[in-house]
Amino acid sequence: MSIPVLALVALLPILVALILMVGMRWPSTKAMPLAWLVCAMGAFFVWKLPVSYIAALSLQGIVVAIGVLIIVFGAILILYTLKQSGGMETIQYGMQNISRDRRIQAIIIGYMFAAFIEGAAGFGTPAALAAPLLLALGFPPLAAAVVCLVFNSFPVTFGAVGTPVLVGFKSLTPLVDTAVASGAAGINFTNFESFAKIIGLWATVMHGPMAIIMPIFMLGFLTRFYGQNKSWSEGFAAWKFCVFSAVAFLIPYLLCAWILGPEFPAMIGGLIGLGIIVAGAKKGFCVPKDIWDFGPQKTWPAEWTGSITTAEATEFKPHMSQFMAWLPYVLIGGVLVLTRIPQLGLKGWLTAQKIPFTNILGFSNVSASIDYLYLPGTPFILISLLTILLHKMNGKAVSAAWTESIAKMKAPTIALFAAVALVSIFRGSGVADAVLNPNNYPSMPLAMATAVAAMAGNAWPLLASFVGGLGAFITGSNTVSDMLFGEFQWGVAEHLNMPRQIIVAAQAAGGAMGNMVCIHNIVAACAVTGLVGAEGMILKRTFWPFLLYGVVVGIIASLMCFVFLPHLF
Repeated sequence: MSIPVLALVALLPILVALILMVGMRWPSTKAMPLAWLVCAMGAFFVWKLPVSYIAALSLQGIVVAIGVLIIVFGAILILYTLKQSGGMETIQYGMQNISRDRRIQAIIIGYMFAAFIEGAAGFGTPAALAAPLLLALGFPPLAAAVVCLVFNSFPVTFGAVGTPVLVGFKSLTPLVDTAVASGAAGINFTNFESFAKIIGLWATVMHGPMAIIMPIFMLGFLTRFYGQNKSWSEGFAAWKFCVFSAVAFLIPYLLCAWILGPEFPAMIGGLIGLGIIVAGAKKGFCVPKDIWDFGPQKTWPAEWTGSITTAEATEFKPHMSQFMAWLPYVLIGGVLVLTRIPQLGLKGWLTAQKIPFTNILGFSNVSASIDYLYLPGTPFILISLLTILLHKMNGKAVSAAWTESIAKMKAPTIALFAAVALVSIFRGSGVADAVLNPNNYPSMPLAMATAVAAMAGNAWPLLASFVGGLGAFITGSNTVSDMLFGEFQWGVAEHLNMPRQIIVAAQAAGGAMGNMVCIHNIVAACAVTGLVGAEGMILKRTFWPFLLYGVVVGIIASLMCFVFLPHLF
């Protein structure tokens, strides 16, 4: 069977997920299991893989998904623990008393606070937290949702302590090892860990310009479409504060990526940047002299509001000191730093503690493990337990936090099990075994990569990030997008003789920018702002920033591939 036909068969599960979730608006809990079934059928009828081998690969995917779910649960648990203890409302109270200028509030909360939350928790929590806070401060619900969705982009590559890079691209380890052993030109990494660090480094370079451009663009967008004067210039007038904020975020963001690795750029960049710009805003540094606000609510079009009106928004109250409210996140950051620096000795011991799953269903090439102590979810859970004591929570509040967290896990569990099992079949379909793969077909991602490489040629760096964005759009996750398309992107780069690390970094950046058009995130933002049913309208607003982001990342990736990197190797 020809490569183009194999590529079409491999593409079918992705098309099924896209049609069901976007065209027919199915939830991922129903669409992803069906997409897995289509993938399994393609593996059986076209690749001729044995049913038992397909089952083993699916189980391998479930084991990997459990590791991701531990991270998700930990992130959700700390969030709901703080919600029940009053810590989150205290943080929100502190946020609302910094400036009355809506432009400044949008940057502090939608950009910087959300960046920190993304780095610490990820998985859609920034928009769910920041949008209601903007709503409570007096933003039209539609404006609050759009601003938070668009800003939840450049931190996402490093969300949930680097999960999209470290977990999303983990399946590339054999390819990385093979490339290192080959001694090919342009291979400036020695193992997966160094490869992941380089991916993070180049991804920050791709995100960097948009971390400056997007705040200015979005403030102009805010004043143009939601201001009384319908003026871009009123938003652009706050450009100095936007640049100040971007620099405050980017310096620690870049340093963390280049020195420490992909775990901390968003979390540390957001935390340090937040402290700097809050102090600056209080002193009026780079803040416009005039205070900009939305017009009277009675003049707002009906489409701006939903079932939760700004007038009815909660007035936040402090329940403890700001220090005590932020302490759990500070402790999480401290624990993660201590356990991620190899020189301290903890990292080696923690990574050695695994729950292994080898020779799944008797197949020696199918195995997985759960690094139960090293996963970021573990310190999240431990600090959540410590927070019960720190915030003096009663049994009712603790029970509510755990009940809510467990209830929130149902949908992501079903969707992730199916999605990661699909990815596992994708990867395992090209096994070099005459019995398991009698036709010696390439893996599904490699078949797609070969076909795409033939069509795209040297234009691929311009397009690579949009594939990552498509993955996030379909799956609702940068991590799963990287799992789904990581090997595909590597294969395209290999076929076109391009730097693999640049194309994979473009995938990482694309998966992040895809969060602004991701159906799951849009639905979540609509739910917390009372805009259920307005998803299509929001998607129309976020599509243009998404397109701008992809064009900029594509240009940077192209320059790296054809201008800068050739002189480095």
